[in-house]
Amino acid sequence: MVSHSATLDVPRIVVQFLARLLAAHRRAIGTPHGSRALTPFRQAVFVLRWFRERGCVHCLARDASISQATGYRYLHEGIDVLAAEAVDLEDVLERRLADGTPYVILDGTLVRSDRAAGLRETGTHWWYAKKNHAFGGNVQVLAAPNGDVLWVSPVEPGSTPDITCAQRHALPALHRAAARGPPAIADKGYRGAGIGIHHPAFPRHHGREADLHINTRTRNALIRGLRGPGERAIAQLKQRWRALQHVTLSPERIGAIAQAAL
Repeated sequence: MVSHSATLDVPRIVVQFLARLLAAHRRAIGTPHGSRALTPFRQAVFVLRWFRERGCVHCLARDASISQATGYRYLHEGIDVLAAEAVDLEDVLERRLADGTPYVILDGTLVRSDRAAGLRETGTHWWYAKKNHAFGGNVQVLAAPNGDVLWVSPVEPGSTPDITCAQRHALPALHRAAARGPPAIADKGYRGAGIGIHHPAFPRHHGREADLHINTRTRNALIRGLRGPGERAIAQLKQRWRALQHVTLSPERIGAIAQAAL
């Protein structure tokens, strides 16, 4: 093998932040000093390399001179301590209300993964998203009008529609927030989401949008324009942390990985 040096394209302050979280976690669980193969800083580099490069764990473990099993254990530990820092949806909406944010953007995204066992009663696969023709997990994302990602939900199997995921994790809080302040902008997949969730209207009986009234078509165009930053926010999150483009761990870990990336 040939050794070579490399630079992790993540700001040092981010590595130090994760290292402090890992050090605090070690103290909390009573890890003896010097008993780990990697220091908190080197473990933070290991975890962030996986997030940034979407590298295979055994390759990263080899670079860090640790076993594959230890690499997986260190990776999951890093994901968990980062995910624990994710802000609760209620707190996010309270901050948006205090800041006078005019609206928030609700959207779902499929985080692709390797195939996992599990069939529904209908015989279809739990983690297979027919809309995307791929295996993965459905994650709901809340974004600000400027394109910042504010909140990420726990994961649901890829076969679960966006509206169902939102009902389980987001809509109750969004309804309460909309009664006092900012509504949510969403796509037509959230039809029937309730008061405060604005989505494009579409014709009945599979008609064309051209058949709609001009006022309704104008409203649809405005909603689509307002939703744009939300889709861009999801794309930027996945491009920055490439592990979200295809997760090779258990798909049940997708929610924690997305929250850690946030």
